[in-house]
Amino acid sequence: MSWVKRSSVFFGTAQAYSRGECQYPTQNPLQGCPQGTLLVGPSAKFTSIQSAVLSIPNNTVPYYILVLPGNYTEQVNVTRPGPLTLLAQTKFPNDNTKNSVNVIWHNATGTASTGSYDNAYTSTLTIAPTFNSSLTGSGPTGNQVPAGTPFGNTDFRAYNLNFINNYLPYSAGPSLALSVSYANAGFYYCGFYSYQDTVYVGKLGNTYMYNTTIAGQTDFLYGFGTLWLQSSLLSLRGCGGGITAWKGTNTTFPNAYGVYIHDSFALAANASLSIVGKCALGRPWNALHRSIFASTYLDDSIQSGGYIEWSKTDPRVNANTTMAEYKDYGPGWNATGRTEGNVTIVMTDAQYAPYSTLEKVFQFPFSGKFGNTNWIDRKPFVHGN
Repeated sequence: MSWVKRSSVFFGTAQAYSRGECQYPTQNPLQGCPQGTLLVGPSAKFTSIQSAVLSIPNNTVPYYILVLPGNYTEQVNVTRPGPLTLLAQTKFPNDNTKNSVNVIWHNATGTASTGSYDNAYTSTLTIAPTFNSSLTGSGPTGNQVPAGTPFGNTDFRAYNLNFINNYLPYSAGPSLALSVSYANAGFYYCGFYSYQDTVYVGKLGNTYMYNTTIAGQTDFLYGFGTLWLQSSLLSLRGCGGGITAWKGTNTTFPNAYGVYIHDSFALAANASLSIVGKCALGRPWNALHRSIFASTYLDDSIQSGGYIEWSKTDPRVNANTTMAEYKDYGPGWNATGRTEGNVTIVMTDAQYAPYSTLEKVFQFPFSGKFGNTNWIDRKPFVHGN
């Protein structure tokens, strides 16, 4: 095909291919895709994404799955260690607002109709080597993952898919669209939609998102691991708790576990919402919470104080809490309000420097050594004519 230059090409153990050519609709859907790519669609051999995933050997060989447009009501669980790439068929590989593949699930926990169980049961997409490693658990350190649990997927990627948990159209208990633990996962031009606890990055989870929409209302970025949002949209469907809620864990090695929002946007989901000045940037799930909004546009939904305490009787804020901003802007940025609130850290260049690059926050599993970013697609943009 002449409409696209070769871009987003993967080397090493994976096959070199053009993402744009593979995703573009043609009479032969797999035209331009890596050899052996699996096809998912209403009339394809695999009619669900999970059935295609389950057909793949549990080894370290890279695999690719192309998903045809449609709504897929299912939970997708990825446990294999080898690289796996999910690609949605689309004419618009650089525009997540035109995604036409929706993976949908309907579940929440802690409600009268669903009962109480771990949040892990609710997730639309789960990437973890074992069910136990994906459990949230409770208490200061959450679920205790057994020693010897292997690291899971070393290089999971998804392009142009939406993952939706639409249990109810408001916050009604944890209803995860994504759960990542003991794995590396990158999402490009994707969407994650729920209301409470939309995205969970659990223990030893490393997650990168580019040009992706995350929609939620209550604590919709939460976890133990490391999440980096780049050039993405936080779509505020309401205000409850905060945007971020992280639970840091003491370790024997330095870590940068936390959530980092860079060059992004926090905007009300629609003009009909009455949320001006009501949304908090985050609240501390425990006192080791770390989240930073950097060079991000904040609309007038954001509270003047920025971050908030967990509660007045249980603030969970101390000298180890990092709820911070660096060079944010927009009507939701209020320097006086941040000072008066006395919770938000407005970072200097020196304070921000240790968290300013991917290499400074992502680390190799178990070792505490930083710089493990080879699983991130640094050039996901597809160039047209």
